[in-house]
Formats: sequence, C-alpha cells, structure tokens
Amino acid sequence: MKPAAANTASSKLGAGKPRLTTSAMIASIASEGQRTKPAPFGHALVEMAKEDSSILGMTADLGKYTDLHIFGQAFPDRYYQMGMAEQLLFGAASGLAAEGFTPFATTYAVFASRRAYDFIHQTIAEEDRNVKIVCALPGLTSGYGPSHQATEDLALFRAMPNMVVIDPCDALEIEQAVPAIARHKGPVYMRLLRGQVPLVLDEYGYSFELGKAKMLREGYEVLFISSGIMTMRALEAAKALEKDRIDAAVLHVPTIKPLDTAAILEACGRPGRLVVVAENHTVNGGLGEAVAGLLMRQGVHPAFRMIGLPDEFLAAGALPTLHDRYGISTGAICNRVKGWLG
Repeated sequence: MKPAAANTASSKLGAGKPRLTTSAMIASIASEGQRTKPAPFGHALVEMAKEDSSILGMTADLGKYTDLHIFGQAFPDRYYQMGMAEQLLFGAASGLAAEGFTPFATTYAVFASRRAYDFIHQTIAEEDRNVKIVCALPGLTSGYGPSHQATEDLALFRAMPNMVVIDPCDALEIEQAVPAIARHKGPVYMRLLRGQVPLVLDEYGYSFELGKAKMLREGYEVLFISSGIMTMRALEAAKALEKDRIDAAVLHVPTIKPLDTAAILEACGRPGRLVVVAENHTVNGGLGEAVAGLLMRQGVHPAFRMIGLPDEFLAAGALPTLHDRYGISTGAICNRVKGWLG
C-alpha cells in the first residue's frame, strides 16, 4: 500500500504582505486566560496509532487545520492527503476500511455534512464501514459565515443509520474519545475542536465513555443538558447564577447518538427543575429535539426550554460578538435562564 504524498506546497504572498497564521485563519473558542492544550486530537491519534497499526490518517487538504499534520509527521507512510475532494476522501476511506484498516478522515464539518453527505451515506453508513469522520469548525466556532458554519451537522448525521455521533467538550474529552472511537467497530462522526483547545473537564474528575452522559454538577432549581462547547458555557453559567442564588445542575451529553436515555430520564424525572438543553447547533434536529422527543415518548414532562442557534443563516464576524448575538454566550445563557425563572 503506497501512501499518497502530502501536499506541502504553499502559495507565496505578495511582497510586504503578512503571512496569515493558523490562529488568524481559524478562530479560537478559548476565553482569555483559559487553560488550553495544543492539538489534543493529533497527539491522541499518534498515541493510539502506536498501539494499532490499522489506523490511517486521511484528509482533504486540511491536515494543518484539523491537527492531522501531527499524525502525518509521526506516521508519514500512513498519512493520505487526498486533495480538495471530500467525496474522494470518504470513498477512499470506505475502501480502506473494507480492507481492514481504520481510517480517521478529517475535514471541515461543513464539507462532510453537505458536500460529501451522499458518499458517507452510501459507502460508509449503509455498508457499516469502520471509518471515523472527525470534523473541525462545528456549529458557531468560525466567524466566516454560512460557508464555514456547520450549524446542522448533528441533525444530518443523527438521521443516518449506523452512525455514532459525538460532540466533545474540551481537550481532555477529545484525548479520551479518540481511543474509544478507534476501538468501536463501525462509523463515527465526531466534532473536532482544534488548535489551542480549552481544558475544563479535568476539574470534575471526568472520564469519557462512549454512549454515556455524566452529571458534572448537581443543582435543584435548573438542569442544563449540554454537549460540546455548550457544556463549558453551562458550567460557567451555573457558577454565575450562584450569585443570584440560582442552583443549577449540568448533565454533559457528549454522545448525541446513541443517546444515554437512562441518564437523561433520571435527571429530568426529578420534580421542580427547569430543564434547559444547550447546544452549539441549530434548534432543529440536534440534542434539544432528541431530548424533547425522548421525554415526550416516555411521558416525562418537566418545564423545558432550549438554547441553540436560530433556524437561519448566521452572520460573519468576531466569535464573542456572534455568541452574544445568537444567545450562546455565558452572559446570554444567564439572562435567559433568569427570565424563564421569573
């Protein structure tokens, strides 16, 4: 098996023009002063590949921007640069999985969920191939506008049979999720936080388990059910709400499919709490509607609200401004919860 050569060519900018750096091209979600770890996905995949020779790294010209270049440096003979052709990327990944390999295929979430959806559906999901689809810029983690904002990816992949769907919160969870999904036999879609990734969950003694939700904080008045970066925001909001004597619990749900129905039903079955599902995704078809559907089918009817992105194409701009505008910043969450509680 001869690996494709990595594309190392870079365009030359005009004289006097500054070269764009990674940090300038891809926005960070870390708050000022927040603890971070660099490239947890790339480093975790390298460690897993030392144990498992079947693991391959594949990308569609975005190795640097999905942290897969770290894997490519460690295992150049197992690194495939497929060029700007996402359909080819996932078709090839399916074929390699059929031969017994475990491809980790990376790109931006918009390209996997929109441009290559049919290839993933037909060649990976329907064939139940052991491909791990790991995608950067999920939800509103880019200020570049709708062409880069994958606000509907969870809904699309939730609807795909055989597909496991994961939305990790921080660097620790990414590090722990990589070996877990590598050992899982079957297709996985995982959202990716890349670059300098916040570190949050180590403060809560957290360990990732595929398909399991974890209660990070107890509270009797509000229950946040959240995934991805919104778990960070929910934890921040819970601490801020303490100043107003509002006690909030946080249930982290990293596996969107299959959903940990038992943990959610138990948490929502406690009387008197306002249940608030918070997600970095459109309010259509993501975690919020998954939880709402579960509660309705099981006859559990708490006071229920959703915090998510609106059903519209979002604006471009600075991430803090956009998060405030669309109601997923810590301050916006606190204001909405206090309004709902009256």
